[in-house]
Amino acid sequence: MQMPTKLLVLSCCAPCSCAVLKKLSQDGVGVTVLFYNPNIYPYAEYKKRREEQKRLCSLLGVQFAELPYEPEVWDRCIRGLENEPERGQRCSACFFMRLKRAAEYAKEHQFDAFASVLGVSRYKDLNQVHDAARLAWIQTGKPYFAVNWRKGGLEELRCALIKEFNLYLQSYCGCKYSIYKK
Repeated sequence: MQMPTKLLVLSCCAPCSCAVLKKLSQDGVGVTVLFYNPNIYPYAEYKKRREEQKRLCSLLGVQFAELPYEPEVWDRCIRGLENEPERGQRCSACFFMRLKRAAEYAKEHQFDAFASVLGVSRYKDLNQVHDAARLAWIQTGKPYFAVNWRKGGLEELRCALIKEFNLYLQSYCGCKYSIYKK
């Protein structure tokens, strides 16, 4: 897929998105960050990550959008998968739920495509994220811009930007089941 001119990027946190947002901005892409993370627990952690994402967007001159915090929707989505390991079926269900909502938002607001930084962390399976996003694309008709944001010097840039902007680094993916598996 060719580089979109108007791209919605689903972001889990500022550290995962910083290099991606900087590169997209430098490439002239009209990027908006969507913060939709009903998986993050507890609410105080959600607020901390949201405010840090807003701060990063402001520093980089990137638009910020947020959908409501709906932990009860996430709980229903992963019901029965609570004991799954990281990278297991719970993560697949979580990714799909959030990516489908991002695709719907992108469609509602006339973005060319949607992308995500959910697979930036080495603790996540990038193929699992892309598979969930392709399913969201099929179900909504909104194209997914699939990129490996770990390559092309972006990992090094990410580490440098985390230091430069003194970004808050969390110690778990965000969900209440991963918090105890550090």
